[in-house]
Amino acid sequence: MYQASIPVFVRMLTNLSAILDKAQAYADAKKFDSAVFLPMRVFPDMLPFSAQVQIACDAPKLFCARATGVEAPKFDDKEASIAELKERIAATVAYLKTMKPEQLDGIEDKDITFQSRGKDRTLKGQAYLLHLATPNLYFHIATAYGILRNSGVEVGKMDFLGAA
Repeated sequence: MYQASIPVFVRMLTNLSAILDKAQAYADAKKFDSAVFLPMRVFPDMLPFSAQVQIACDAPKLFCARATGVEAPKFDDKEASIAELKERIAATVAYLKTMKPEQLDGIEDKDITFQSRGKDRTLKGQAYLLHLATPNLYFHIATAYGILRNSGVEVGKMDFLGAA
């Protein structure tokens, strides 16, 4: 469970941070405030770019906190710049790196109960990781990536996947 979660989460959030670097560099080169990206959406009924990054951080940290009982950092969801979003990513990665294999290995069949949309939900550890936390992380990173790419930021598949 550890190998299927922490290294994957850290890698993808690190890739997201590098993508944000490219967004900042693009804005700097074109001489506009990169904060213009934060309210952008794929479609009006979808969450903005800033929320995509916030939720990409929340999915893995909440999985770890709920699975291990180790309190996760709390964020106010008030990031107003690319730099502040990068700080959130860095704080999330730092928290994830505190996790030890013995905290996560063996939780495959552990019941993990949490609130979701105002209701209690219970999933086994493995199901939570494979069917909720990891797909949620990828969805929100891919959506953030798509918003930036559609805005002209020169990012490609290898930026999303990271170096091999």
